[in-house]
Amino acid sequence: MPKLSLEKKRQMIQEIQEFFLKERGEEIGEFAAEICFEFIKERLGPIFYNEGIRDAREVAEQRMQMLEEDLYALEKRLVD
Repeated sequence: MPKLSLEKKRQMIQEIQEFFLKERGEEIGEFAAEICFEFIKERLGPIFYNEGIRDAREVAEQRMQMLEEDLYALEKRLVD
């Protein structure tokens, strides 16, 4: 997984705290939010990351197919 800047990590931890307050009416401290963040990053992050890779692979395969079709269309016919 890519490294996050300290600023981005702090922002995400703050968003977790805001989520708990808004959705559950629960104030959680920075430490609890960081534990939640680490869980999401370590356990769930790879699932989302791998799905993104699969999506990118699918797009790349589609584009390669289109490129291959375009290249065949450029070929010159041989005269007998």
